[in-house]
Amino acid sequence: MNRSWPYYWHKPGHIPQVHSGFTTFHAEKRKALRGVVIEMSTLKGIKVAPNGEPGFRHPFVDAAGGELWIDILKATLREGLAPRSWTDYLYLSIGGTLSNAGVGGQSFLFGPEISNVLQLDVVTGTSQLVKCSPTKKSDLFHGVLGGLGQFGIITSARIILEPAHEKVRWIRAMYTDFATFTRDQEMLVTQAPESAFDYIEGFVVLKNKDSSHGWNSVPFDAKKIDPSIIPEEGGSVLYCIELVKKFSPNHMDTLNKTVERMVAPLSFIPTLIFTIDVPYEKFLNRLHEVEISLDSQGLWNVPHPWLNLFVPRSSIGLFDALIFKQMIKDDFSGPILIYPLNRNWWDSRSSAVIPDESIFYLVGFLRISLPSSGALLGNLIADNDKIMQVCHSAKLGCKKYLPEYEDTESWKLHFGKKWGSFTRRKQKYDPDFILAPGQNIFSKSTESRSL
Repeated sequence: MNRSWPYYWHKPGHIPQVHSGFTTFHAEKRKALRGVVIEMSTLKGIKVAPNGEPGFRHPFVDAAGGELWIDILKATLREGLAPRSWTDYLYLSIGGTLSNAGVGGQSFLFGPEISNVLQLDVVTGTSQLVKCSPTKKSDLFHGVLGGLGQFGIITSARIILEPAHEKVRWIRAMYTDFATFTRDQEMLVTQAPESAFDYIEGFVVLKNKDSSHGWNSVPFDAKKIDPSIIPEEGGSVLYCIELVKKFSPNHMDTLNKTVERMVAPLSFIPTLIFTIDVPYEKFLNRLHEVEISLDSQGLWNVPHPWLNLFVPRSSIGLFDALIFKQMIKDDFSGPILIYPLNRNWWDSRSSAVIPDESIFYLVGFLRISLPSSGALLGNLIADNDKIMQVCHSAKLGCKKYLPEYEDTESWKLHFGKKWGSFTRRKQKYDPDFILAPGQNIFSKSTESRSL
């Protein structure tokens, strides 16, 4: 459930031109002050190569930077193929997502979307159109991936593909004990690929019967859970692990035994496991139905002050004690995601910033500010700030995903040891500070010194 960032092309003395393609990001308009927002949605083109090309006999797709992941999915499925790594929400642009990372339930197995890119076409801040890859112009290639649009605009990306399955077995299982929940998650994400599930995520739910944010939000069939089977132990929240196993209908005779064997080592509450079989495409595009429903109620294009964090494994227990158990109250609205990722699938040469541990967690607080009820936007932003203050005071070592900061010093702390390479790349590929100035990564004094 991650959003992509629009690109901001700075042009002093001009008013930003904000197009309808970015109506979801009203809060970002101010970041293009005295600049322009480039409308990327007209940059189209998808070409699937089912057999690869001479010298690389692995399937891939070439996609223009303005294409959406949902359109990549539809085009590749027609060839019986699909990308390996996905975000939870597919109506995001290729260029915008790759400028961040692109994280989801397959990332533990294949890395984020930026780890599944073979080649890029990039327009740099010096107006050069450059084709780059891990072996050609590799510094620009790695810099642009996760680079927040600071070094160039991705006009095209070549993405690796794998054979697509027809259906998935979708599983949710609930826990009261956080240590048990995370132990099971970590065991699953460290299994050998041939023995692993195809998707692993998790979320936190309130320990009440609310159908949106409590335990009744977990079953797939909208049936209510009998409160008497909810264990009394634990705090004010419950935890849910979410798993997927891909399959083809001609393997149904072995599917049940396979899944039973895979979940046998897990220590979830035995009476609180739920399963459903759905088409592969329907699962990947599962949030679109939620979008349609919310949009029909006027609840989709509303402020959503999300806070996404990467939390080191060594801090996740304390994070639970300080945040989940103390700060999440009954009036909390919106999903709370939590699932582990493997660092070894992230290329350290990219611009993306993650904790320096072999396993770390994605934690996402995906709140919305409803127009007529619920907490005010300012209060939700203040809540996010409180969470960050607790993380900082407790020295949890968290890193923001989809980061926003107001000054260069905060950005330096965010990038840490990557700050040197980040500033070097800025000088090389955008020395006039044309790209994304409103992110406030580089101060005016920095610009005047040209780094």
